[in-house]
Amino acid sequence: MSDKKPGVICVGEVMIELSRGNEGRYGQAFGGDTFNTAVYLARAGVPAAYATAMGDDPYSDSLVALASAEGVNTDLIMRVPGRNPGLYMIETDPKGERKFYYWRDSSPARDLFELPGWAAIAETLLTARMVYFSGITLSLYSNTGVGRFLAALEIARKQGVTIAFDGNFRPRGWKGDVGRTRTIFTEALKRVDIALPTFEDEAMLWGDTNPEATVERLQAFGIGEIVVKNGASNALCADKNGRELVPVPEVVEPVDTTAAGDSFNAAYLAARLSGQPPVTSAALAHGLAAQVIRHRGAIMPRAAAAMH
Repeated sequence: MSDKKPGVICVGEVMIELSRGNEGRYGQAFGGDTFNTAVYLARAGVPAAYATAMGDDPYSDSLVALASAEGVNTDLIMRVPGRNPGLYMIETDPKGERKFYYWRDSSPARDLFELPGWAAIAETLLTARMVYFSGITLSLYSNTGVGRFLAALEIARKQGVTIAFDGNFRPRGWKGDVGRTRTIFTEALKRVDIALPTFEDEAMLWGDTNPEATVERLQAFGIGEIVVKNGASNALCADKNGRELVPVPEVVEPVDTTAAGDSFNAAYLAARLSGQPPVTSAALAHGLAAQVIRHRGAIMPRAAAAMH
């Protein structure tokens, strides 16, 4: 366990992942958008911690062991007696696109900011260099939980913590309530320094017609650094110096697109934390995402990562 101040605290939910292999058998792993990002940050050498709540079951034990093995600080993973984590299954079509089926309504991660001890988690956010969360993170919490989380982000930001956010809009997580989604996103966006949205998601939630429209909408919130991921083609970087399109260097035929955006975000933030400019960081991020989509599952094998 590292006693260093965590570079990035990622907040959200990690679930048991079951994905069907070639012979119709299911392989068990773990996944969750912000957890995937935490793992790839740690692999990039960034001190990363994960904040969530898990059960006291063997799967939760395995997850904590996995996080530790990947170098992710587990001090902020609360354990709730008698509860089990959420579960999802992935079905992948011949083109590598995937469909998810979830069992997560009673997952302890949803109660992170309402459990006894939530205030200690909130206070720890103030000690990070950066806090990273997503639209999926926001979809987990009740209005009480969201209020507490956003209040903590506001205080952290005033104390110099950088707040990074990936919109990652999944309608099912919001039970189709677009009004509530937009209201909560709007409150979150007022507290964000670095936005890492995917254009397809933004178009679905806000009706943006192109990545430029996404940039303009986010800049209206005063967000100083924006990278709009636009599928297999490019990413649009925008900051005080202007806008620049960063093309994907080579188009890869994906095996499985799971965690393409999560790994992009990790590589981008790791590069930015090490002092690289946004455009260089986005190019490096394309590189990691291209590796990840060549493998099944959210977290590619370490051996495969080492080969590149």
